Amino acid sequence: MKLKIMSAALFTAIAVSLAGCSTSGGTASDSTAGADTSLSAVQESGTLTVGTEGTYRPFTFHANGSGKLTGFDVEVIEAVAGTLGVKAKFEETQWDGIFAGLEAGRFDVIANQVSINPERTAKYDFSTPYTFSTGVIVVKSDNTSITSFKTLSGKTSAQSLTSNWNTLATESGANVQAVEGWAQSVALVEQGRVDATVNDNLTFLDYQKQTGAAGLKVAANTDEKSESAFAFAKGSTALTAAVDKALAELAADGTLATISEKYFGTDVSK
Repeated sequence: MKLKIMSAALFTAIAVSLAGCSTSGGTASDSTAGADTSLSAVQESGTLTVGTEGTYRPFTFHANGSGKLTGFDVEVIEAVAGTLGVKAKFEETQWDGIFAGLEAGRFDVIANQVSINPERTAKYDFSTPYTFSTGVIVVKSDNTSITSFKTLSGKTSAQSLTSNWNTLATESGANVQAVEGWAQSVALVEQGRVDATVNDNLTFLDYQKQTGAAGLKVAANTDEKSESAFAFAKGSTALTAAVDKALAELAADGTLATISEKYFGTDVSK
């Protein structure tokens, strides 16, 4: 009986000790004391682990389909990591699971043209924006009837039905012709089979950079700009601040503008 009592006491002491030493299995910003270790963890490891799709041209993709991971977002976060004195390590993840991966601590940051919106800012920390863009109406160069979103009313616009650009075109009064994506929609505009297509200006700039977009023009822009930034787990204040500082330095020395010009032919970082 005495032996059993002693074992129970010992078990209780061990359990208490283990409970006091346990730590969260979450992000680097978690600790028993509630301290933010997001930056120190990256500095100690020498690695900034980045979640990205790797299939989203021109932001994050493999050159020639199977070559090196590259893209606008890839180069920007690599430059940020270099400024922090660490190396960027990429974890390629499908978009549907990318935020879950961040929450699970699989990576320190998401670099994948993440748009800032109230729903996301309630759940995640964001850097200062490094990409700014508008929605645009793309038409043939000789089209003079479409000069604004108001004049899109009654015209035919090729849109992917699952895109928010379809919503904008519909709200503007356009007759929507369903397509699978940008490639189909711009082809229909070039062929004169539809009047227009509405999409992100970055998409058009990339197409223009790759093909010249001969015979096409932007007829109108949305008044508001969308902003994209790096996303972090909530509470990663130190790492977010360090990345903000790095982005400011890269903007000041012209690095962001140079990367922008490479992919879009213009500076989309401001």
